[in-house]
Amino acid sequence: MKYVDEYRNKEQVQSLVRAIRKIVTHPWHIMEICGGQTHSIARYRLEEMLPEKVKLLHGPGCPVCVTPIEIIDQALELAKRPDVILASFGDMMRVPGSREDLMQVKAHGADVRMMYSPLDAVELAGTEPDKEIVFFAIGFETTAPVHMMALKEAQRRGLTNFSLLTSLFTVPPAIEAILSDPECKVNGFLTAGHVCAVTGNKEYYRLAEKYKTPMVVTGFEPVDLLYGIYRCLLQLETGTYTVENTYKRAVPENGNPAARNLINEILEPCDQEWRGIGIIPNSGLQIRQTFDRYSSRTKFNFHPDKKDIVSECIAGKIMRGTKQTTDCPFFGTRCTPEHPFGAPMVSTEGVCAAYYKYR
Repeated sequence: MKYVDEYRNKEQVQSLVRAIRKIVTHPWHIMEICGGQTHSIARYRLEEMLPEKVKLLHGPGCPVCVTPIEIIDQALELAKRPDVILASFGDMMRVPGSREDLMQVKAHGADVRMMYSPLDAVELAGTEPDKEIVFFAIGFETTAPVHMMALKEAQRRGLTNFSLLTSLFTVPPAIEAILSDPECKVNGFLTAGHVCAVTGNKEYYRLAEKYKTPMVVTGFEPVDLLYGIYRCLLQLETGTYTVENTYKRAVPENGNPAARNLINEILEPCDQEWRGIGIIPNSGLQIRQTFDRYSSRTKFNFHPDKKDIVSECIAGKIMRGTKQTTDCPFFGTRCTPEHPFGAPMVSTEGVCAAYYKYR
């Protein structure tokens, strides 16, 4: 209970920790699938409150972390074009490509601009008609609708100088890839509440049944996470496996149909490479051919160097749950936020950056 005084809901935290300690009789591994949840777990030292038999694993729930090097190199190539203004979320600025990052090419004269919303990039396209405005659209099902709203707004305004370089991922195929791994240690999942708020919970029922693994929809506050862990452990200890929504104040069972309809109108599933993990079938979203005039991949001919990248970063194994940050010999020594080996040490939702900051 060392850090319990930091919590707004101190009594609830204490009660949940006692309840967890009371029910646990076997060793269990639970994976949270969202980088925001990982950040909260590290910030509030939740692992230190749990029994030794309960271990938390940290999944590939940070889109910055799993965007592959090839797409980073495409963004870098675009940024270097004199007719292009490349707009990006701040987290992407220092993610390393094969040789450099966006911050470095900006320092060498490229017009790279950090923005908080793709709609700001649409506005920029309206005020800079002689420039091609490319927004680096990354994310999971949560942010995909926002990017598509920007595309629809550019279409409404008749802007021909706006396009999206997409790096969009879907969560259920990643969970299935982890559970299919022969080295998988995961006994139960805390699914990402904000993702389920868009997608609903339907797909998780199939995964829970197929892999005999509890799926608990969970929020982001310490009480949310501890309650999700408690409900997941109850299922594990009683030999049950189903989807349980402990975040009903934000997640309706069927999610957000309007957001899903927007995604389905403009995007289609595709095989997608996840940095450090590899290609996961049908785990990505790409712009449909009917909207490809807003796709940077269609508008520009990419020529990034193709070569094998040798990295000492073990983030892929960490995000699969087979390793922890403490297993990396470079964590906090040669690999730091100032000199990162990989994206998880860059992003604010990356597991390595979170544990470096709070541990």
